[in-house]
Amino acid sequence: MSQKLSGKTVLITGASAGIGWASALALAGEGANLVLNGRRKERLAELESAVKKAGGKAVSLMGDAKEEETARQAVDLAVKTFGSLDILINNVGVGNYKNLVDTSAEEYDEMMDANVRSTFLFTRYAVPVMIEQGSGTILMISSMAGVYGFGGEAVYCATKFAQVGFAQALDKELRPHGIKVGAICPGGVKTEFALGKGRTEQGVAASGMLDPEDVAGVVLMACTQSPHSRIIEVQMRTMDESLT
Repeated sequence: MSQKLSGKTVLITGASAGIGWASALALAGEGANLVLNGRRKERLAELESAVKKAGGKAVSLMGDAKEEETARQAVDLAVKTFGSLDILINNVGVGNYKNLVDTSAEEYDEMMDANVRSTFLFTRYAVPVMIEQGSGTILMISSMAGVYGFGGEAVYCATKFAQVGFAQALDKELRPHGIKVGAICPGGVKTEFALGKGRTEQGVAASGMLDPEDVAGVVLMACTQSPHSRIIEVQMRTMDESLT
């Protein structure tokens, strides 16, 4: 590999599966130092080992991304371990596909906390470090549900639209400090996402949805842009999508 990210430190939320896991391996292949956040200790340990085999360095912090202390500790861990925080990937997220009248306030809070609050918290703690450095990249893993509204997904769409708007506003706010901010918006991806909450393992396996590695490839592209360019938004759909 070209080691384009050698010496760069990347913090990934929701790293223990799916897009987060695949992105960690893709970035490790380019020599990145990884700080991995997730809620499953065993999976994080497994990913740490895989990152090291792929050529990167990794440490992990188990914790719920919606908690402010988790965000603060993760950013501190990056700086204390590797001396910098160059890239933040706000990847953690949950979904629950229900009509509005069937969605409880608790389910609303769960999606807003996981998808929006976590994005705010990790970005809030990462930005001062990046401003001091005079550089950085922040990516929101949003969704095509953050670009178009889908029936039966109103609350989920609201959270993903929020991430896109957050990224657009921060692009203007932080670019004078040398910080790039962008959103990656994939369609359906073959992960554990929303299993039992509108998706089934069988349905995901039989689908033509994107693979996590497809999204990880775009994450890598956004993280390795020249200093003169930035990725604002990428929309991704599977080649199997219907033409009608």
